[in-house]
Amino acid sequence: MYVCVCNKVTDGQIREACEQGAVSVDCLKDRLKVATCCGRCHDCARRVLRDAQAEQCRVELAMAMA
Repeated sequence: MYVCVCNKVTDGQIREACEQGAVSVDCLKDRLKVATCCGRCHDCARRVLRDAQAEQCRVELAMAMA
């Protein structure tokens, strides 16, 4: 789904940026230009990033326990 319509940024792109090391919305702004125009997507982008980070933690934990 599109998170940032102004710059055509999808949730998948945000998740991929997270996998590549993005840790904040500022990182996403630099990499994807999300939330750099009207700014209405900022909160949604932050939620998608937070969810992606949580998923990464779950995967890493599961791998460590295996």
